[in-house]
Amino acid sequence: MAHSTPTSPARHADPSRGFGWRVHGDGRTITPGTVVAPDERLSWPRTVGIGVQHVMAMFGATVLVPAITGMPATTALLFSGIGTLLFLVITGNRLPSYLGSSFAFIAPLTAATALEGTGAALGGIMATGLLLAAIGVVVHLSGTGWIHALMPPAVMGTIVALIGLNLAGATTAAMQEVPLTTFGTALAVVLTAVLFRGLVGRLSILVGILAGYVLALAQGQVDFAAVGEAAWVGLPPFHAPEFSLQVLPLFLPVVLVLIAENIGHVRTVGLMTKRDLDPLTGRALIADGLSTTFSGLGGGVGTTTYAENIGVMASSRVYSTAAYWVAGLTAIALAFLPKFGAAVATIPAGVAGGAGIILYGMIGVMGVRIWVQNRVDFSNTIHLMTAGAGLIVAIADPQLTAGGLVFGGITLGTIAALVVHHLMTAVARWRGTEPVPEDEDAERYEATQAGRLG
Repeated sequence: MAHSTPTSPARHADPSRGFGWRVHGDGRTITPGTVVAPDERLSWPRTVGIGVQHVMAMFGATVLVPAITGMPATTALLFSGIGTLLFLVITGNRLPSYLGSSFAFIAPLTAATALEGTGAALGGIMATGLLLAAIGVVVHLSGTGWIHALMPPAVMGTIVALIGLNLAGATTAAMQEVPLTTFGTALAVVLTAVLFRGLVGRLSILVGILAGYVLALAQGQVDFAAVGEAAWVGLPPFHAPEFSLQVLPLFLPVVLVLIAENIGHVRTVGLMTKRDLDPLTGRALIADGLSTTFSGLGGGVGTTTYAENIGVMASSRVYSTAAYWVAGLTAIALAFLPKFGAAVATIPAGVAGGAGIILYGMIGVMGVRIWVQNRVDFSNTIHLMTAGAGLIVAIADPQLTAGGLVFGGITLGTIAALVVHHLMTAVARWRGTEPVPEDEDAERYEATQAGRLG
């Protein structure tokens, strides 16, 4: 009884179910006008194939973060796989998601490593994860309303955008020193995205990296010595974290980005599957927080939900969590191949820089997309100054030290956006000068404000 309701006794007695999933239809085809729901699956061979496809979708981005930051790729893969399985367990196997390396960690990781070393950077990752998990507990108990009040779209879009723009400087050296490799890699990424359909097009970052790698190889920019010395099978390298108060502020803005990404993921999958998944938001935050904590504990990078895998689900119409169990286990298996990790570590600076041009730009534009999707009105002086102040501070990237703590451009830009928005809003409401939205009747707007303040 493949289509019985969740409360139907027939559903629980259905012999076609395995490991908690109902078989969708005949297990081979997807019923027209439907999707394979999170609690459904196709036949196991097809499910395994889709799971491997999810690994391919996340692969390029997940290994690029450790390649850029100097962290071991196999360790990042191990904890991304473990984090994915943990996510599925904590969300009750109801929310399909892969937890891969988060680009939001690149800037604080790089800065923290330069200031205090790898151990301190890992301590920052752990602190980020613990804070995110704590916020997840609060959200699970109280809902997301307070998050939206603290970070309305004008603020959230600014915070996401400023992280990408702050990272722009990381590509400067590659552009100047190896321009052919750098711009060749970027060109390969953008052409792949529009030349190919389906999975290849969605793997444009990975394909571009491979093309840039070949270009760098032709110029003698790749050193294979470490690959030859690495074993075929073995444990990934681990590194213990250290806690340094000096670098912790560098990681605080990342928490806000992870909150936005997880909330966006839950809502997107809910819309696609036509299910109310919002009650799982708190659990998703807890799961990502614990995943990031464990990753920092062992020497990996912070994790987040992946838009690349949403693309795979949208194109395949398969939202089965069974495929993500396959993906997580596959990533864990890859982590025990030291030669693979050594090969990833040979990616030259020009290739990483070329990919960074696209990736960092995409992060910046994702912030703009938040503004557009939420129709943020920049004729509103509060919105305009919030975004302007936050972006400029982040791009200028000052490094300020106060009480032994280091505050970088991302942290200061985030603080600027939050302070400017809430300070201007509070003063404007007190003085009665809050800007009226262009598309809203002034009288109705004033009545709404009066009712809210009264």
